[in-house]
Amino acid sequence: MPKSYLERVLRANVYDVARETPLERMTLLSEAIRHNVLLKREDLQPVFSFKIRGAYNKIANLDKAACADGVVCASAGNHAQGVALAASALGLRAVVVMPTTTPRIKSDAVARLGGDVILHGISVDESFQRAHVIADDEGLTFVHPFEDVDVIAGQGTIGLEILRQHGNGIDAIFVPIGGGGLIAGIAAYVKALWPGIKIIGVEPEDAATMHAALKAGHPMELNEVGLFADGVAVRTVGRETYRIAAECVDDIVLVSTDEICAAILDIYEDTRSIAEPAGALAVAGLKAYAAARQSRDETLIAILSGANVNFDRLRHISERADIGREREALFAVTIPERPGSLRQFCEVIGKRSITEFNYRFADSEAAQIFVGLELQQGRRERDGLLSTLEGAGFPVVDMTDNELAKIHVRYMVGGHGGGDLKEKLYRFFFPERPGALLGFLNEMGQRWNISLFHYRNHGSAYGRVLMGFQVSAYSEREFREFLKNANFQYVEETENPVYQVFLK
Repeated sequence: MPKSYLERVLRANVYDVARETPLERMTLLSEAIRHNVLLKREDLQPVFSFKIRGAYNKIANLDKAACADGVVCASAGNHAQGVALAASALGLRAVVVMPTTTPRIKSDAVARLGGDVILHGISVDESFQRAHVIADDEGLTFVHPFEDVDVIAGQGTIGLEILRQHGNGIDAIFVPIGGGGLIAGIAAYVKALWPGIKIIGVEPEDAATMHAALKAGHPMELNEVGLFADGVAVRTVGRETYRIAAECVDDIVLVSTDEICAAILDIYEDTRSIAEPAGALAVAGLKAYAAARQSRDETLIAILSGANVNFDRLRHISERADIGREREALFAVTIPERPGSLRQFCEVIGKRSITEFNYRFADSEAAQIFVGLELQQGRRERDGLLSTLEGAGFPVVDMTDNELAKIHVRYMVGGHGGGDLKEKLYRFFFPERPGALLGFLNEMGQRWNISLFHYRNHGSAYGRVLMGFQVSAYSEREFREFLKNANFQYVEETENPVYQVFLK
């Protein structure tokens, strides 16, 4: 099957608008993990992502009758820009349907490239439905972001360039996966010529769509996908992309948000470029793959697929990068509320750098401290420090992998609600659109008092909200029914140990 795509990739028409991007060595990362790490710089494309390749190849291959009235697509970002630029270069009209939650920086970029932007729906799925209606009503050709042979072949030109730029001696190529168009194109081309080169897909742990499909033996729709790496937040892969992946992809690596943030920092330190979360996926997967093996001096290539990151997300990324590199640990430590106990605690820590220290008087018996500590030796040092603190008589909770602690509590330390509060704690994901929270509160009415509220905007399509509710025993069933009908994604955190220590 890979050979059926070989000619398609060789004949792909992309270079009227796309560039042949460099394959650069990541010197610092190569030295750190003792492998030869090369980065394929698709962030240097005119639209700062690889998407221009597939979009242009698809539109350029349309016959005149099919594209006489123009093209239409649905996208929240990179594919939209690729279609807009490709259509503009070919003198065609491009209608781009984007969710109403799309950051303005992305919709403005599409408009500057000549696309007619229509904001519709709060999700890409709703935008897709609207785009198909427009295609039927106005006679436009729909350009799918990944489930199309010409799109796949256009993305496959990345594999063509890699083999031409490096030649023999590649051990593995790491490719981010959303709908699967990028990895399908690269894998089909590379495996046709060099079947010994491993093709390894990388997905976020909370958006492992291709991993689930390969495990099930067919494409399947995930109920929910994480939104941090929004460029790959796809509920289901394409049938054609799955078919190619099932034959040509050697492995899938899953990575966490912290590992993605650490990879963004790795890329920045080696290139001084800032990748978007989806763009850094391949580097994160490469590092995880290398850490799990004993081999050395392999040539490993990662695709930096895009750099369209919202500036206001950088704070969140920087906060998580050191945790992803295992250079920081977050602990909740209980110390006696008496003179000298804080000094004793600091003596146990020694000369280790403190990255964060939060404390507030709670009662006369014990004090709870939220502390961040710099690590030099990763997980081994973290585990040793936990044992040292416990051995010194300090009860401690490791919060380094606790999402509630990292997203909310580190900014809220200092408020206990009291023993008789009868409080339920939930994390919510609200669409970033006017009136979303108000609608939720109106639906709730005056049935339950809100006892805690914390909100952070991470520059993505959804805001993170932490809320406490005073719920009596006799109204608990009604409250759970309300949550079910409210139709917002949520996670109950009432039993979370971080909540127990700092907020309850």
